[in-house]
Amino acid sequence: MNISKRASNIKVSPVRKLIPYQEEAIKRGKKVYHLNIGQPDLPTPPEFTEFIVNSGEKTLSYAHSKGNLGLRLAMSKFYKENFDLDFNEEEILITAGGSEALLFVLTTIFDVDDEILLSEPYYANYNSFFEMLQIKVNAFSAKSEDGFHLPPKEEIIAKITPKTKAILLTHPGNPTGTVYTEEELKIIGDIAKEYNLYVISDEVYRLLSYDNKIATSMGSFPEYRENTIIIESISKTYSACGARIGAIVSKNKEFISQVYKLCQARLSVSTLDMIGAEGLYNTLKKDYFDGNRAIYEKRRDVIYEGLLKIDGVKVTKPEGAFYVMVTLPVDDSEKFAIWMLEYFDYEGETVMLTPAQGFYKTPDAGKQQVRISYCIEEEKIRKSLKILEEGLKKYNSK
Repeated sequence: MNISKRASNIKVSPVRKLIPYQEEAIKRGKKVYHLNIGQPDLPTPPEFTEFIVNSGEKTLSYAHSKGNLGLRLAMSKFYKENFDLDFNEEEILITAGGSEALLFVLTTIFDVDDEILLSEPYYANYNSFFEMLQIKVNAFSAKSEDGFHLPPKEEIIAKITPKTKAILLTHPGNPTGTVYTEEELKIIGDIAKEYNLYVISDEVYRLLSYDNKIATSMGSFPEYRENTIIIESISKTYSACGARIGAIVSKNKEFISQVYKLCQARLSVSTLDMIGAEGLYNTLKKDYFDGNRAIYEKRRDVIYEGLLKIDGVKVTKPEGAFYVMVTLPVDDSEKFAIWMLEYFDYEGETVMLTPAQGFYKTPDAGKQQVRISYCIEEEKIRKSLKILEEGLKKYNSK
């Protein structure tokens, strides 16, 4: 029996590609430190479960396809209190995580062979949606020596064609940890207005920015309100990846009315998860976010300073999220990452990395780079750095 080309053309996620090697390493008795995945290790706030338990739901019926009204009102209030953003409940659609939000946004905007513009390196799992929907990618390059900030405006415009429909930003960046300035966001907004493009702003890490930097939302600029679509999620904000609650947020009424059809087609999001998410949005305030940010910022400092001490390693200090792009003194980062799992251990322990080639559209770009996530405790970070240092020494002495 045949499998569709649509499914066959989707590549394995580079974030999860090495899982079979990791599983074999564990079977052989190695302890593996996971530097490969952005899974927050901080506890999910108990308010999530408490709201579900106290909800009094006797029958788990279908929820509204837009999402529970209480959750959408809570999000509207959250935006106003934390970011001074004015989005009402009719401008918010609840989705099964940020991934479904992006899938619905792309499906609504793009036809087959239309083009999307974005900065590389970019979140590799986007490619699955692009391939599924047969969207072509045009990427402009951001350089590590510039902190992966945007290139000059003319370099971005040079990538626009008559088939370009939208610019996709991840802000703060995954995999780079870059926090764009207001001036950079205005450049993107101006380009979008001039060329009649959407700006899809993936802002799931918005509350994780460091060194007193502020990750300004693309929704902060009234002049771009018709162009702007925001992707939201509770996964990183509240350490609730498994809850699968995201959102599409936009003041473009025509866009919202069209994407709502997709929400109706899949009926509704999990009622229980929406109740729990409403509890999070309604009860957790600035102190909670400040506390989480301080923990991740300290971890950022530990991993950045530790990487600087390893011979041959090049790294740019990330400004947000919980990732860092690292250039290693190796011939091929994927080969090295597999070797670390298959053949190397330091005192019975090894690390799992994410090779960076999958984060680039340009062939062979990122071949010596890895993305490292610092979603683990400081002591585990220090151990991981030692393992990485010893692994590099042995790999390069083969």
